[in-house]
This record gives sequence, C-alpha cells and structure tokens, in this order.
Amino acid sequence: MNLDAILKTFIFESRELLQDMESSLLSADPAQMEAETVNAIFRAAHTIKGSAGLFGLDHVVAFTHVVESVLDAVRDGKIAIDKNLLALLLSCCDQIGALVDAVATGELGENPELTKRGAPLVVLLGGYLEGSPVAAPAHGAVSVTAQASGPTVERIETTGARTDNWHISLRFGLEVLRNGMDPVSFLRYLGKLGKIVSIATLPDAIPAADEMDPEACYLGFEIAFDSDADKATIESVFEFVREDCIVHILPPNSLISEYVRLIQDLPEENKRLGEILVSCGTVTARELDDALNAQSASTPVQPIGAILVEQGSVQPAVVDAALAKQQHVKEVKNQESRSIRVDADKLDHLINLVGELIIAAASANLIARRARMTELQESTSTLSGLVESVRDSALQLRMVKIGATFNRFQRVVHDVSREIGKDIGLEVGGEDTELDKTVVEKIGDPLTHLVRNSIDHGIESADKRAASGKPAKGTVKLNAYHDSGSIVIEVSDDGGGLNRDKILAKAVERGLIEAGRNLTDGEIYALVFEPGFSTADQVTNLSGRGVGMDVVKRNITALRGSVDIRSELGVGTTVTVRLPLTLAIINGFLVGLGKSVFVVPLDMIEECVEFSAEPGRDYTNLRGQVLPFIRLRALFEIEGAAPSRENIVVVKHAGQKMGLVVDTLLGEFQTVIKPLSKMFNQVKCISGSSILGSGEVALILDVPALVEQASRPAPHSAVAREEIVEAR
Repeated sequence: MNLDAILKTFIFESRELLQDMESSLLSADPAQMEAETVNAIFRAAHTIKGSAGLFGLDHVVAFTHVVESVLDAVRDGKIAIDKNLLALLLSCCDQIGALVDAVATGELGENPELTKRGAPLVVLLGGYLEGSPVAAPAHGAVSVTAQASGPTVERIETTGARTDNWHISLRFGLEVLRNGMDPVSFLRYLGKLGKIVSIATLPDAIPAADEMDPEACYLGFEIAFDSDADKATIESVFEFVREDCIVHILPPNSLISEYVRLIQDLPEENKRLGEILVSCGTVTARELDDALNAQSASTPVQPIGAILVEQGSVQPAVVDAALAKQQHVKEVKNQESRSIRVDADKLDHLINLVGELIIAAASANLIARRARMTELQESTSTLSGLVESVRDSALQLRMVKIGATFNRFQRVVHDVSREIGKDIGLEVGGEDTELDKTVVEKIGDPLTHLVRNSIDHGIESADKRAASGKPAKGTVKLNAYHDSGSIVIEVSDDGGGLNRDKILAKAVERGLIEAGRNLTDGEIYALVFEPGFSTADQVTNLSGRGVGMDVVKRNITALRGSVDIRSELGVGTTVTVRLPLTLAIINGFLVGLGKSVFVVPLDMIEECVEFSAEPGRDYTNLRGQVLPFIRLRALFEIEGAAPSRENIVVVKHAGQKMGLVVDTLLGEFQTVIKPLSKMFNQVKCISGSSILGSGEVALILDVPALVEQASRPAPHSAVAREEIVEAR
C-alpha cells in the first residue's frame, strides 16, 4: 500500500468534509438547530481528527479535538448555538483547512505560524467549555506482548460490571504490516476515545518458527473498552485496515447470548476465549458457563431484534424500521463502492485521444466514400457510430454538477454581509445542472466578483430597504439552466438596481460615448464592463475602484461565453452569463462558402431554409416573422461569385433568432475544437477551429457574436476583415 496515496486520500476527504461542515454551518438556523445537522458537523470534525491521528498529525488532532469537544457539548444540550458560535466554528473550519493545506505541501509537523493563528480560536472555544480550553488527550501507551504459551492480559483499570464496557475483538490480517500499518498505533488512537480497561494479546495465529513470515502480522486482541463514543465512531478507528482485519464490537449492556455468539464466530477455542473474556472483566465466569451450557442444549441464538421483542424492550415495528434502515445503508454503501476517483489529467488525456479518434474516423469515412466500396462504407459508418458513443461517454465523465460551485458562495455571502453590516441571504437554484469541469473551474472567480458586487452595490442598507417597503433582509440568487446548447448562469439581487442616467453620464464624462447618442438599456448597462469604469461614490474594501467587471467579461469571453445585464431601478439587477457546455468536442453542422468550410454549433441551429430576400435587404420573411440575416460571404470577403441558389441557416441564441446566408449545406460533423493561436485572439465572429477528415481546417462560427452583430449592424473594418481572411 502506498502511504503517499493514502495521505492524498486523507487530504482530499478532509477537504470534502470541511466543505460539508461549512455548508451545514451556513445553512443552520441558530433558533432551530436540528439534531441531525449538529451530528453531521460533529461527525465531520471527528472523522478529520481520527484520520489525522492515524498519520501522527498531532497538531491537527489537538486543534480539531477542541472543536469536537464544543460540538459534543452542543449535541448534549450543554451549549446553545448562536450566531457568534456559528461564526467561530466557521473560522475553525478555515483553520483546519489551513492545517490540512500545510500537510498537502508536505509539512507534516507543527507550523508555528498556524499554531499562533489558531491560539485565539482555542481560547474562544474554551470560553464555551466552562471558561477553559480542553486539551487533546495524551497518547495512550499500550504495551502489547505476545507469548507462545498463551494470551497476555494487561489490566489497565478495573471498572467492575461488564455492562459498563464495550468489548472489541480484533484480528489483524497478514498483510497489515506489508501495507505499512502499525497495529499498535490503532490501539493508541483507540485510547483517545476512552479508556482501555484491559487488553489480551492472542498469539494463536503465530506458526512455527521455521514457517513464520517476518513481514506478516499474526496479532489478535480482545479488548475491554470504556467510552462514551458510539459504535460507528469506534469502528472508524480501524477504517484504514478494515479490509485487512476482522473487528467485532459489542456495546455495553449486550445480552450474554451475544458474547456466546462472538465466541463461536472467532477462530480460537471456545473455552480459551471464554477465559479471556472473564479475565478482561467483560463477563463473569458464572454467567458465561450458564450461557454456554444452555447454548449447547438449545436452539441457535435468536437474532438480537427478536430477543428484544421477546423481552418487551422494543415494539416489533421499531425492529422492522431498524432492519429496513440497515438494509438501506447497505444499499447506499454498495452504490458508493461502485464509484472510483480518476485523476483529472488522465481524463483530459482521454478526451484528447477521443478527439484524435474522431478526426481519424472522419478521414476513414471520407476515403470510403471516395473509393465507393459499399462494404468499406458500411464499416466506417459503424465505426462512426461507435466513435460517437465513445465521445458522448467520455464527455459525460467530464460533466459535473454546478451545485458544488454554487455552495461555495454561501460562505462568501455570509462573510461579506457581516463585514459590511447587511443582512443578506443566498438562494440557489439549478444545482443539478451539469457542465464541463474545465468550465466549472474557470467560472468560479467571475461569479465571485459578480456576487460580491451584488452584495456591495446591489443590496441597499436595511434603512433604505425599509423606506422603500422592502424586507430588511436582502436576497442574492444564483440559478443555472440549459438553453440552446449552452448553460445559463444568472446572478440576481433584489436591490436598488442600476441607475441608467448615472451610468450614461459617467460614460460621457470619461469619453466612452458621445453626448446625445441614443443607446438601448442593454448597451448602457454593458458600459460597466469597460476597464476602470465605476459609479461608486466611495471606495470600499470590496469594490469601487473600477477593477473587476472588465476582467469578468474578459474571462467569460475566453470561455467562448457572453454576459449581459438586465436591471430595473428600485427592483433589482440580473447578470446573465452564457457558456458552452464543453470546451472540447461539439456536434457541428458544416456549411460551405466558396472553397471554404465553416462549422455552426448544431445545438444553436433551428432550421435551414432556401434563401429568399429582396435585393439590398438584410432580412427575410420567415413564415410571417421578420428574420434578420448576415451574408457570411460578404462578412468574410469570400472570393468568387455567389451560387444561384443560396441557403439560410436559422440560428437562435439568448431568445433571438437570425439567419446565416451560406452557399451550401454539407451536413452534420463531430467537431473537435482546436483553439486559434494568440495572433487571432481578436478575430470577431470566429470562436475556434477544427480539422476535417480531409486534413483541411474549418473555422467555427461564434454564433453569439453574430447574433449581437445582426441586432446592431455596423460596418466591418478592413482590419477585421483582413484578420478573418488571414485566419481562414
């Protein structure tokens, strides 16, 4: 077993647990904190502490233990949850995250700077625990000796009745030592959850000296354990060796029949095991003798649920419900076991190979058509279908839900609203909407800036909201949905909205537009994306310097996306971001212009119709509706005369329809997107390129840019045309 790989798993899972812990804290209502929420937060902290203990990360264990102690007191009702405690626990999440990040960089020891930063948090936590911080328990020293003559029982503390203690039967597998695990370290960690009352070491599995493998583990233990922890917590101690060992855990107050069943399930002799249980103080000799004698002369032991029903301890319905829940948990675990984690770089490499496979398949298909061999054409057709299925499956592997990204903003809204003294909540919709993981990774920063802008600029103060008849608590909404082959992300607020006249006056003052020029609302609102543009009356820690919105638009444009703003004064503002579902492979539709071939994203195509329009007009009649169009031959300055019969490809984007006038329609094509070189970054109306089966390059049309141009026609500069011709 690779310990570095296990440590990476610890880091990854700890970050996931911290995210879950943070989400639970942010969604918690101090006035009505549900027990399930508290338990979930406690379990997250406890799991991180337990896993850190296995790697000897004592500084992580020490800090997390204090957090866990406070949460445990909250579970027991000794501490009431309030906003201050929630804020403190969120800060503790950050501290634990920083400690885990330090481990990720290879720093396994204590970092003085991080310890210093966490000290005030420990003091504040201690204030909730009767005024003094709770220190993490010291490492328990468990001496384990194995003798060939028989079990060694070490009595650490005697507590009397068997009902006070848990009993743990532990048999390590042969591969534990080879996998880099120290069996005694698990016993030491177990001592942190309570007191090991007594422990018996079993040497029965040790073979003769000449047959012994020095790298194999033959240890077994019978342990009497005094702890307030639950069974799941105790089981978690052995999580990293669960596949390599056998663990039986009996809770306090177990029936004597359960101990009998344990003895019968274990490999050692019943008599010897019985003596060990008696030596550990788990059961008395008389109880065990009576039970074993009764067991030998009676039917097999009944299931524990049936015994409890017979004793009148529980109702049959309760047992049935417990069994159903147990079955559900097993099904969930089985489902989880079917999932695996794949490194992102391996996934990217797979997508690149699929892209090359698509190009090769297109080339083979072209050769088959030219050869006019029926059998070869059928084979390449089958191959194309299989390649398309592989492509869809590979792309689906890269698709992730945007909900995880949205949930990050719960913390942003919480912290920023506290900082500026506003009461603001976040509402999230469309969390299950999926898009390419690369898009998710790159959209986080632009969304963060838009959310912070909504909080700082959009939402008014409580006094202003009250004066305008609004609730004191403002709301920021994040929503995502699919539309015409794109994903749409909306960031909206119920604030004061954008002041159209103020933006226009500022733009005229800065010389961005001419005074007296008529602009639509959308064009005026788009001015806020100009570099350095700001209408803020004063600069704050969050915004007001005119830096950020231009970067937001630049980053979104780099993802082949678009952004626009709708606003109503006194009602609120909505920023709409449109992004492609994937940046790798799309379904395309090939169109011809002279000798050149262009690709139109298939998801944006509504239909194709024959061209018909009066000379000199840039629109046509489409079943009674006016359809504006763009003559691509004129836009890209394609040489040669247009054919006698042209076609219009009707495309739709953001609810707007327009037509693209082309020479010929060439059919569907699986398009592998290849980015243009940096020298063509400023080319308008082209979003990328692709390689055809013939080896020629086809440019991919930027439909959003074309729709925008059709709705606001303007002459194209000679420079832009030269760039497009050169790119083609």
